[in-house]
Amino acid sequence: MKRYVYINDNESSHELYCDNRISNRKYTVLNFLPKNLWEQFSRFMNQYFLLIACLQLWSLITPVNPASTWGPLIFIFAVSASKEAWDDYNRYLSDKKANEKLVWVVRQGIRKHIQAQDIHVGNIVWLRENDEVPCDLVLIGTSDPQGLCYVETAALDGETDLKTRVIPSACMGIDFELLHKIKGVIECPNPDKDITRFDANLRLFPPFIDNDVCPLTIKNTILQSCYLRNTEWACGVAVYTGNETKLGMSRGIPEPKLTAMDAMIDKLTGAIFVFQIVVVMVLGIAGNVWKDTEARKQWYVQYPIEGPWYELLVIPLRFELLCSIMIPISIKVSLDLVKSLYAKFIDWDAEMIDYETGIPSHATNTAISEDLGQVEYIMTDKTGTLTENRMIFRRCCISGVFYGNESGDALKDTKLLNAVAGSSPDVVQFLTVMAICNTVVPIKSKTGAISYKAQSQDEDALVNAAAQLHMVYANKNANILEIRFNGSVIKYEVLEILEFTSDRKRMSVVVKDCQNGKIVLLSKGADEAILPFAYVGQQTRTFIEAVEQYAQLGLRTLCLACRELREDEYQEWSLLFKEASSTLVDREWRIAEVCQRLEHDFEVLGVTAIEDRLQDGVPETIETLRKAGINFWMLTGDKQNTAIQIALSCNFISPEPKGQLLLIDGKTEDEVCRSLERVLLTMRITSSEPKDVAFVVDGWALEIALKHYRKAFTELAILSRTAICCRVTPSQKAQLVELLKSCDYRTLAIGDGGNDVRMIQQADIGVGISGREGLQAARAADYSIGKFRFLKRLILVHGRYSYNRTAFLSQYSFYKSLVICFIQIFFSFISGVSGTSLFNSVSLMAYNVFYTSIPVLVSVLDKDLSEGTVMQHPQILFYCQAGRFTVSPPFLAFFLLYNRASESEYICWMVWSIFVPCNCCVCDHHTCLCLREK
Repeated sequence: MKRYVYINDNESSHELYCDNRISNRKYTVLNFLPKNLWEQFSRFMNQYFLLIACLQLWSLITPVNPASTWGPLIFIFAVSASKEAWDDYNRYLSDKKANEKLVWVVRQGIRKHIQAQDIHVGNIVWLRENDEVPCDLVLIGTSDPQGLCYVETAALDGETDLKTRVIPSACMGIDFELLHKIKGVIECPNPDKDITRFDANLRLFPPFIDNDVCPLTIKNTILQSCYLRNTEWACGVAVYTGNETKLGMSRGIPEPKLTAMDAMIDKLTGAIFVFQIVVVMVLGIAGNVWKDTEARKQWYVQYPIEGPWYELLVIPLRFELLCSIMIPISIKVSLDLVKSLYAKFIDWDAEMIDYETGIPSHATNTAISEDLGQVEYIMTDKTGTLTENRMIFRRCCISGVFYGNESGDALKDTKLLNAVAGSSPDVVQFLTVMAICNTVVPIKSKTGAISYKAQSQDEDALVNAAAQLHMVYANKNANILEIRFNGSVIKYEVLEILEFTSDRKRMSVVVKDCQNGKIVLLSKGADEAILPFAYVGQQTRTFIEAVEQYAQLGLRTLCLACRELREDEYQEWSLLFKEASSTLVDREWRIAEVCQRLEHDFEVLGVTAIEDRLQDGVPETIETLRKAGINFWMLTGDKQNTAIQIALSCNFISPEPKGQLLLIDGKTEDEVCRSLERVLLTMRITSSEPKDVAFVVDGWALEIALKHYRKAFTELAILSRTAICCRVTPSQKAQLVELLKSCDYRTLAIGDGGNDVRMIQQADIGVGISGREGLQAARAADYSIGKFRFLKRLILVHGRYSYNRTAFLSQYSFYKSLVICFIQIFFSFISGVSGTSLFNSVSLMAYNVFYTSIPVLVSVLDKDLSEGTVMQHPQILFYCQAGRFTVSPPFLAFFLLYNRASESEYICWMVWSIFVPCNCCVCDHHTCLCLREK
C-alpha cells in the first residue's frame, strides 16, 4: 500500500490522514473503571476471590463477616487501580506537553505559529537549531549550502553521535524564499516502525522541476523526537503524523516476562486449589452425614424437618469459604511491592556506578529481579560489551608489505612514514581509500582544526589514522570532497555511495577524480567480501596471511580495494542503480543485486588492523561467574580468529592443555553434518573429564545446523559450557537464545548495540550496556549497566538476595494461610463438621494485617550472608540455581500441606485442652453439659 503526500496542500490530506495529536494513554475518564476492573478480573486468582466474596454475602452460609474478605479485596484492587491511574495520568501530562508545543508551519504561503497537534500531512514545518522534531519530515531545505543538517537521534534509537541528513537532489539549489511556495508529491509506503528504512520517491511540480522522479531514503528524513543540532534552520514536509510516525508505531507494551518463581507459584496455587476442592467435598459430605445422623439428636441443634432444595449445598459452601484462605489473597500485591523495592536497590547501588561516564545501573523491569539469581547461561556480544569499542589503528599490510609489526603502531613505523613522504603510489592509493571510502563528515572549527563526525568507530579510526599519515580529509562541499596530501589538494566528486549492508559486508563509493576525470570504485569490507572478488591473476595469499596474523592478535581487520571504471560502464550501471533506488518494492534487495554488478574484479590494496581493547575487569568477572556455575556463549559478528583470541584473553576459554577448542565448519549440509557429529562425539567422551571443552561455529555452518540438524545441535548446546559463535547475524543471536530457553535453561543476554536488541528481548533477562554505540540496547533491556564488570555484582549480590527474599516471602505467605486454615479444619471435627469458624472476623483481618506482617517487612532487608562473602565465594549461587521451588508443584504442595497440618493440629488441640475442662463437646456458661444432665 502507498501513501501520496501532496506538498503544501492544506486540504487534500486532512480527511485521509490523522493530525499530529499524540496519545499514549491507556484509559479515558469514562472507560477507566470498567476497563481496569476487566483487566484485573481477567486473572484467575482475582476471579476466585471475587467469587468467594460474593458467596459471603449469602448470610445462610457465611461463617464470618463478609468484610473480612471484601475489605482486603477492595484494598488490593484499589492499590492496583491507583497505580494504573497514576501512570496513565503521567502519560496524559506528557502527551499534553508535546501536543501543545508551538511550531512554525507554512499555511497558505505564510509561516505561522501553531500547536504541534495541529500539524497535518503535507504541511511544511520549519525548525530552528535545538528544536525537537514534532513529526516525521522529509527534508527539503537547510541553512547549510551543501544541503546538510545534523540531528541527535538519542531519543529514537539511543545513538549518541550526531547523524547527518541531507536534502534530496531535486531540492538542491532552491532559494530560501521559494521553499514556502514549493509544490509536489511524495510517494511513500504506509506507516511502519522501521526507523532504518524509508523507500519513497519525490516529484516536484513546475516551475521547480519537470516531474523528474527523485528517490528518497532514510537519510532524507528527520524523524519525530530527534533534535536539530549544529544547523541554523531546516524545513521539511510532514509525511507521518501523530501515532502514525515511526516512533509512534514502535511504541507498545512489551510482553511481560514470567520468572521461574512466578511460574512455580502459579502451579503451586493450582495444586493447593485442587486439594482445597477435595477437602471441601470430604468435609461437606461428612457434615451432611453428621447433621442427618447425630445433629438432630442434640437438643441444642434445631434443624427443620424438611429443608429447602439447596440444603445439601450449605455445609460444603461454608467449608469453601473457610478454606478459601488456603490461597493467600495478598501474595501478588506483596511480591509486586517488594520486587519494586529490589529494583530500587539496584538503582541506588553506588558500587555499580561507572564513574568514568557517570552512568548508574538501572532496572527497567521491576518484576524479574529474582531470576538474576538463577541464571545458567550468559549470551554476550563482543565488541563494546567485552571490549571498550574504542578503535585504534595499529597495523596494516599494503601491497604485501607489513607495517607496525615491530613497534606495534603503524603510525610510528619509519618504513611507512618514509613511504608516505616519498608519495609511494601504492601507499597513496591505500590512504585515499582510508580517507574517503566512508560516510564521515569533516567539521572545521573557528580555529581551523578539523574534526570528524562518523557513524561508526571503525570509520572514525581509519579517517583519523589517514589524517595522521598526511592524507587529510579536509572538506566536503555538496558532492565534492577535498583531500590534502603533502601540501597538495586533491578533489573528488562523489557519484554514488553503495552503503554497507550485513549481507554484502562491504561498502563502496564511486568517485570521479577532478584532476584527470577518471572514475574509480573504492571499497572496504570483510576479507570474505573483498578477497574472493579480486581480479583474476592477483595474488592474495599475502593478504590472507595478514588477516590471519592480525586476527591471531585479536585485531579487527578490513580489506581495502579499488577498481577503475570506464565511462560507458558507469553510465549503464548508474541507470540500473537509479531505477533500483526508485522502486518502492524490495528496494534493498534490488540495490544489492545492482551493486553486485559493479563490485568485482577488485585490485586489493591492503589490510588494516584496528585494536579494540578489553574493558577493565572483564577476565575477573567471567572467571568469577564461571565459578558460580554459569556457562558463557560469545555471539559476535567478528571473524573466527579474532573472536578466539579475545575469548582466550578474557578467560572465556582455557588454553591448551587445560582447554580444548572444537571447530564446526563447512559450506554444505554434508560437511556441517560430519563436523557436528565429530564434535558431538568428542563432547560426549570428554563430558566426564575436568577438561574445559568449547566449540566454535561460524554463521554459515550455524544456519545449516539450526535448519537441518537442530536436534544434534541442541544436544551439543546442553553438553557444552562454552561456545563461540562467529559471523552471526542479529536473528541468529535470537535463535540461539531461544534454543537454550527451549531446554529450560535460564538465559541472560548482554550487549551494547542495536544489533543485540533482538537477542536481549528474547532472553529471560536482558542486560544492556550504555556504551559508545548508544543506548538502544540499554533501552530495550530489563537492566542497564555502564560496564561489563558490574554484571558480577548484579548477579551475585542483587540476584541472590532477591531470589532468597522472594522465596522466603512466597513460602511464608502460603505458610501463614495454611496454618490458620488447618486450625479451622481441625476445629470442624469438634464442632459437628458444621462449617463454623473458630475465629471472628476482626481476628482474621488482624491475623494478616498485624499479627503476621513483621516477617514480611523484615525479609525485604534480610541478608543471610554479607556482600563480601558472596563475592568471594561465588559457588554459593549453586543453591539459588538449584532453586527452593524446583521440586514438582504436587510434591511441594504435599510438603507444605503436611507440615502446616501438623503444626495446626498441635495448636488446635493445645488450645482446646487449655480452655475446655472436660472431654464433652459443648459447654454452656462454664457449666459442663454432662454435669447439668446429671
